[in-house]
Amino acid sequence: MTSSTLHRVAFVAVLVAFAVIVLGAYVRLSHAGLGCPDWPGCYGELTWPVEPDAVAAANSAFPERPVDVGKAWKEMVHRYLAGFLVLLVVAINVLAWRPGGTANVRALAGSILALILFQAALGMWTVTLKLKPIIVMAHLLGGLATFSLLLWLTLGTGRNAAPARRPYRRFRGMILIGLAVLVLQLALGGWTSANYAALACPDFPTCQGQAWPPMNFRDAFVLWREIGVDYEGGVLDLPSRTAIQMTHRMWALAVVTVLGLLAFGLLRDRATRPGGALLGALLAAQVTLGILNVWLFLPLPNAVAHNGTGALLLAAMVWLLHRARGPNPRP
Repeated sequence: MTSSTLHRVAFVAVLVAFAVIVLGAYVRLSHAGLGCPDWPGCYGELTWPVEPDAVAAANSAFPERPVDVGKAWKEMVHRYLAGFLVLLVVAINVLAWRPGGTANVRALAGSILALILFQAALGMWTVTLKLKPIIVMAHLLGGLATFSLLLWLTLGTGRNAAPARRPYRRFRGMILIGLAVLVLQLALGGWTSANYAALACPDFPTCQGQAWPPMNFRDAFVLWREIGVDYEGGVLDLPSRTAIQMTHRMWALAVVTVLGLLAFGLLRDRATRPGGALLGALLAAQVTLGILNVWLFLPLPNAVAHNGTGALLLAAMVWLLHRARGPNPRP
């Protein structure tokens, strides 16, 4: 009973983690990341200022950032949902340590708890360090890592948690390579967003009407910059932002190549065809959304969907890796 309950709670946590990722993208892309200039409250309140007296008091306490209710409620809803996820992870750990829990499950549950507590700290630093790009990117990657580990826990505690069928095992090496390539691309996407470089190239497949526009790679990838600067809106010049955007595009070719080959290989075998179809569909959707981001000048629904589909693509790779676990079969 404990195992089935743990599985159900972990599954709910996966759904909530995905919602937190998508909502976080919505907050970031709607420029509401500093909708509340303090943490964990909002202008010193548990909710956000709405009444005229509360708004006036908040504006007096934070004159450098007047209240924008439309941004403040988005940021606080994101925090509430993230807080609920923390409670779910605590519940997972309680269930994992009940009689019958295995050492592997307990270790994984503990790792997720430690990660999500660090993720909360990154959320705080995102605000207190005023959207410092390296913190924003790390916060995104932390959320994706939490989502992935919760999915792995869910897969490992379900009824079909037995060793995977042989057909997937022979793809394990390529799945691992594809996962590494994808994670780097997700990091580049986070760096692009954190530095407001999504529209540095307003056209596609060219950039600023050129195949190779002026770029400043030296400044584009400086990870640690000055503390105390307000990074909302970005601080890099156009050549630096262009270098970030072009790197994201170029690495996308590697992702399409590796994951495309993996999907094609999976599709050739009837036993692995569902995995190949899922991977191929998500890859095609992600590429399409990325191109539309440029052609349509970053519409909010499309940009949020691009973030969400990236998370789903990662989930598909985690699922494939789980199916491929175990030693390779002998030929």
